[in-house]
Amino acid sequence: MPSLKTELTEIVTGLGMLGIECVDDALNAPPAEMLNVTTREFNRLKHARKAGEHQRLFEEAWENGQAFASSVDGLRNRKPRRVEWKGSHRPPGYEQVPADLRVDHVYLVSCKYRSKILYNASPAHLFDRMLTTRRGRAVDWYSDAAPDEYQNLYQACRRFVGSRDLPDAVTDLAKEHRLGLKNRLPRRWPKNLVMPYRQFCDAVSTASAQRWQKSLGTNKGTLEEMLWRLLRLQPAPYFILGANPRKVPMRFRVDTPWDFRQRYRFDSFEVEPDRSAGQPKVKWLGVLTDKVPDEKVHVKGHVEVRWSHGRFSGAPEAKVYLDTPYEQTPGYSYLR
Repeated sequence: MPSLKTELTEIVTGLGMLGIECVDDALNAPPAEMLNVTTREFNRLKHARKAGEHQRLFEEAWENGQAFASSVDGLRNRKPRRVEWKGSHRPPGYEQVPADLRVDHVYLVSCKYRSKILYNASPAHLFDRMLTTRRGRAVDWYSDAAPDEYQNLYQACRRFVGSRDLPDAVTDLAKEHRLGLKNRLPRRWPKNLVMPYRQFCDAVSTASAQRWQKSLGTNKGTLEEMLWRLLRLQPAPYFILGANPRKVPMRFRVDTPWDFRQRYRFDSFEVEPDRSAGQPKVKWLGVLTDKVPDEKVHVKGHVEVRWSHGRFSGAPEAKVYLDTPYEQTPGYSYLR
């Protein structure tokens, strides 16, 4: 089930498009045009509003919906006939457009509040399959990419907590072992575990970057397409409504690769391990030429390869971050 904040930002953004006087009116008399939102979800939002929870988010989401309703790129002051919330809907296929709302069967809107995350994928999906398909063999990424360093870190942790019922090999950990080990380790790595963890981070970062580079190869078209996928450029334009971590409104149209090529010439895409980070990390950099002023443009990001539910708990995940501000990112145009 989506969190309260997720429900709030997505549903209230949609409600703001419907020409209603204020957010309280929209919550007290749910409009028929707002689809796929249940009574339970409306009641949850009304309770949060009445309790004074997340008032800034309520206002930001409402104002973003109103901005889209009046924008030239959006609804142009035309009241939509239907605003569909996708909610916890799981797509039947592999969708790459991160849409939370669909307006009149045409406009796709992604609601992004306080986040710089582009993807939350499995490492194999990113580094081996380059975000092209979810199908592939299941990979224990740490054991696959840095087996010796992973085992050494595990053995050091096993000695620190006392072996008790823990198996000798990290690959033999069952779910209950992982949870127990996670709970017995302190929040910060103790001194005698710092070096094994640092060696583990270096090895995973290096191996992940090498695997990604091997998958990418040297073909310029393949490299450019990787950058398009990271930036989530799709065959049809869609919109981002939200606020950045500084709470500044984000209202963008995300261009297509065709639009992108009208404005920019692709020069290179590079990846490298970041051994200075406190966790496994890979940096990525796209270099372009803006044809209008004929000058170089850089777009940067990084990937954190980490346990999904704490140390030794959950499969490793690859969180892809955009480090370049959205307003300076090629392919992202301010909503007019």
